[in-house]
Amino acid sequence: MASLLLSFFSFLSISTTLTLATAATTTASTTIKISLSPFPHPPSSDAYQILNNLATSSVSRAHHLKQPNHKIKAKTNTTSSLLKTPLFPHGYGAYTISLGFGTPPQTLTFIMDTGSSLSWFPCTSRYLCSQCAFPNVDPKKIPAFFPKLSSSIALVGCKNPKCRWLFGPDVESRCQDCEPTSKNCTQNCPPYIIQYGLGSTGGLLLLENLVFSQKTFRDFVVGCSIFSNRQPAGIVGFGRRPESLPSQLGVKKFSYCLVSRRFDDTGVSSNMLLETGSGSGDDKTKGLSYTPFYKNQVASHPIFQEFYYVTIRKILVGDKHVKVPYKYLVPGSDGHGGAIVDSGSTFTFMERAVFELVSTEFEKQMGNYSRAREVENKSGLAPCVNISGHKSITFPELIFQFKGGAKMALPLANYFSFLDVNVVCLMIVTDNMVGQGVSGGPAIILGNFQQQNYYIEYDLANERFGFAKQSCV
Repeated sequence: MASLLLSFFSFLSISTTLTLATAATTTASTTIKISLSPFPHPPSSDAYQILNNLATSSVSRAHHLKQPNHKIKAKTNTTSSLLKTPLFPHGYGAYTISLGFGTPPQTLTFIMDTGSSLSWFPCTSRYLCSQCAFPNVDPKKIPAFFPKLSSSIALVGCKNPKCRWLFGPDVESRCQDCEPTSKNCTQNCPPYIIQYGLGSTGGLLLLENLVFSQKTFRDFVVGCSIFSNRQPAGIVGFGRRPESLPSQLGVKKFSYCLVSRRFDDTGVSSNMLLETGSGSGDDKTKGLSYTPFYKNQVASHPIFQEFYYVTIRKILVGDKHVKVPYKYLVPGSDGHGGAIVDSGSTFTFMERAVFELVSTEFEKQMGNYSRAREVENKSGLAPCVNISGHKSITFPELIFQFKGGAKMALPLANYFSFLDVNVVCLMIVTDNMVGQGVSGGPAIILGNFQQQNYYIEYDLANERFGFAKQSCV
């Protein structure tokens, strides 16, 4: 195992670089806690630079999700269990959970990402992360998984059906060292390289135990990453592909409540709930509004099937219905357009044509305030307005109305934020802030900043998205 990992490392170029949920549980249920937390990032005197980095990262993340080929090469009943884990916010815009892998288990921190599916951890003492000198992160001391310390580890074989999850049904044609009829092929699944917007990672697929306090899931497919770029922690994928955590664990429903962030690390966490088992029923969680998930099934772009699409019927600014063309709200025959929910994006992204309609309406309704152009240039956010000298301040409401009638009327703090004592900015991003845009893919990406202080539920058994306002602390 060690020699194979070392040889892989040598030939790859590293320069490439909650609490509202009251689902009933029975004596047969199990509860495990995981924490969602922000990645360590101490307060900075240059708040504008932090916001600019987050805005740029959100747009780069959107470009990644909008590209069809973003992967390179490759009610609870007696049959259900409830797993509970803390969820922590981080200053660089992500939320993390802690998971234990191996025998005995090694506990590591993972970014929770509903926009991708493979879970992976930094692996071996030779793990290298380039451009990972984030505040409070020493790239040379990123915690890693050590394969030699686990007795339950195994490499995924090239002819193992689980190898196809990442590389497709044609991967066996790459098993060149195996005879077509061989049942004892020892060749391993090919190395992977995956792109995440601004960052990337590469390594080998393992079968390993995923350990919760009350239950162990054996032969979980996880990536052993030998190198990464701009990835200061591993990722746990909650997307819709077979290799995702929900798919492998048989999760029927998962939910979270993201604590309010001020782009620092307070250590405050909320709970993430995972419901597993053979049955889930169709009961709705009391107090939640629901809208059905939309399946984007375009065969030419299968990657879109990984995302959690929802159908936005209307966007309202104040009492004004912003008339966004239908092609942006629902995917067309080519699979492009529509809206997805993504925990891995910080700020909500809107394709330029959509953003201009929304931001123009905000500008009209806030025309009595002067634009703070200098702050816009520094922060990468717009529009920003100066409210100094005004005794009373009025902000238009922002509402997303979904298919089925569910309305998400965002709290003001979820879409406007003070950047200093006199300036407030719209916390939604688009391409025109960081250069040329990318056409195609989802037109709207609902980021985690807009989800904060909401109880969010992904009801996979019934293919619906639920939400309700809630204080998450």
